[in-house]
Amino acid sequence: MAFDRLLAPIEIDGVPLANRVVMGSMHTGFEDRSKDFGRWAAYLAERAKGGTGLIVTGGFAPNVEGWLLPAGSLMATKRAAGKHRAVTDEVHDAGGRILLQILHSGRYGYHPLIRSASNKKSPITPFKPRALSTKGVERTVDSFVRAARLAKVAGYDGVEIMGSEGYLINQFLAAPTNDRTDAWGGSAEKRMRFPVEIVRRVREAVGANFIVNYRISLVDLVKDGQTWDEVVTLAGKLQDAGASMFGTGIGWHEARVPTIVTSVPRAAFVDWTARLKQEVGVPVVASNRINTPEVAEEILAGGQADLVSMARPLLADPDFVRKAREDRADEINTCIACNQACLDHTFANKKATCLVNPRAGRETSLVLLPVPTKRQRRVAVVGAGPAGLAAAVSSAERGHHVTLFERDQQLGGQFRLAMRIPGKEEFAETLRYYRRRLEVLGVEVRLGVSATEDELSGFDDVVVATGVRPRVPQIEGIDHPTVVMYDALLRGEVEAGRRVAVIGAGGIGYDVSEFLLEDQHKKLPDWQAQWGVTEDPSAPGGLTEKRPAEPRREVYLLQRKPAPLGKGLGKTTGWVHRAALKDAHVELIGGATYDCIDDAGLHITVRGKDDQPRPRLLEVDTIVICAGQESVRDLVRDGDAARHVIGGADVAAELDAKRAIAQATELAATV
Repeated sequence: MAFDRLLAPIEIDGVPLANRVVMGSMHTGFEDRSKDFGRWAAYLAERAKGGTGLIVTGGFAPNVEGWLLPAGSLMATKRAAGKHRAVTDEVHDAGGRILLQILHSGRYGYHPLIRSASNKKSPITPFKPRALSTKGVERTVDSFVRAARLAKVAGYDGVEIMGSEGYLINQFLAAPTNDRTDAWGGSAEKRMRFPVEIVRRVREAVGANFIVNYRISLVDLVKDGQTWDEVVTLAGKLQDAGASMFGTGIGWHEARVPTIVTSVPRAAFVDWTARLKQEVGVPVVASNRINTPEVAEEILAGGQADLVSMARPLLADPDFVRKAREDRADEINTCIACNQACLDHTFANKKATCLVNPRAGRETSLVLLPVPTKRQRRVAVVGAGPAGLAAAVSSAERGHHVTLFERDQQLGGQFRLAMRIPGKEEFAETLRYYRRRLEVLGVEVRLGVSATEDELSGFDDVVVATGVRPRVPQIEGIDHPTVVMYDALLRGEVEAGRRVAVIGAGGIGYDVSEFLLEDQHKKLPDWQAQWGVTEDPSAPGGLTEKRPAEPRREVYLLQRKPAPLGKGLGKTTGWVHRAALKDAHVELIGGATYDCIDDAGLHITVRGKDDQPRPRLLEVDTIVICAGQESVRDLVRDGDAARHVIGGADVAAELDAKRAIAQATELAATV
């Protein structure tokens, strides 16, 4: 497929861009300390080398009140601006363009100095903000202007003013977080004054030939948020004030509608972008769950946007644009929107990386250097799950001769099961990527072969990536015909009955529950309707009543621990799974003792809040076991330096693909 529109150049405010691909802002953690700027520069420059037209940095606060974290990223002094030269120079040398995002956290800040339009506490931080005084608002506007001036000094091609996702500017715009009665609140028009003044004064300060990108919240997805008519009015005012272009944001961080997780359909919110494009005369950028060049090209070809923002997809593959340009789109390592190593890391104050590309953020330390011919080794990899695939590809990329053994007739291991979960279909993209890389690199793949010691004897290195098997718990009656292991269920070897008990409430238990609830052969209702999203221009926040799908089965989800179920799920995705099960009326049972299984069903004892044991019978047709895994270690040979154990074969830990792929890549870098 040709990507003529995606790869077409564009000029914005005198700044030429090589194509329409924008690497959207995403905080990595490198922004917070200047000692990390070398790693940050290498990370950004690799995306510029890969052909990305425009890069937007993670957020930098214009003053200390706007910090995301104590002593976090800040652009407030000439000295700070000078340190950014190492970043902007490296990006420019690589052929890219870069904007500094100016972000004031408002009540989202994680420190006691936070300020907002009002003193209303956010539900996602423990600190209550103080309301800015009238003079304080003016000083905050001035701090945005100062940050923009310093960005120009630092060599940036422009700035992005963060006006979405529920940060300070959004807090001024929405009535629930702005109860002011001065010139900065009290009506929609007055609430708009804050961002308009910022853009107007920034434009006056930086002059021409400098991009002023305003990231506008197209739909807040919070109760009593902005209406569409207010968004359109704001956009017109911002354009008149000097905005060069509009980046787009969807939903506040506290919104209870998923916007970027893997279950969100691709380009789910592009209709909002298209509507804004019809209302303004400057370029508009589409965003959210756009992860392939095909989808991006379709958006541009349909006239729905002028550019396309992809943050995590460029984390997953820095050469995304180059591969599209070279007719190698089938070699792109596609972002699967799992959030496990990027956003979950960010919100846990860790450095961001990527599950499918553990080199992201480690460009200076995790280097797959080609080996000289005389050092090439014969490497056997046993097991073609995520760990084995990563080991085989990474080893072959270094120049080793690799043979991959897999006892099944298909590649993928546990990822083949994962992609059968509703909303996790994207996992198939990772297998497609590895399958293609094996072909390109000439790896010998032996499917349907259980490697024996004789077959492995001629190799210099053997990588054991044999994965895991489901753990069978000790429950009386575990051999009853109603009992099925989760992997057999997901492979389609058995069909569950109408009433099902799922034993084990970790990530697999939640996945299996969602699998049981959805009819794979029935057309699903509209995704927006399921989550209560409407395009009605008069609806505040874009919200309406939810209309979830009718659950296919009656499901009970159980765990031994008395703690709340789902507590160990991902920080940015767990709430989505919990909400989905709640909407489907799944009964969650914690603190359960499994007494026995018989023809009547599953007999359990549950301790209530009074700690009194209460026996209970769940009259179910099927009992699915999701009680953890055990490592498959038949080929492990302790003390053999040439035998390397990775992934689930090393540690059986809730199918941790993030650790498995990273471990495999790190191993390959040393072999």
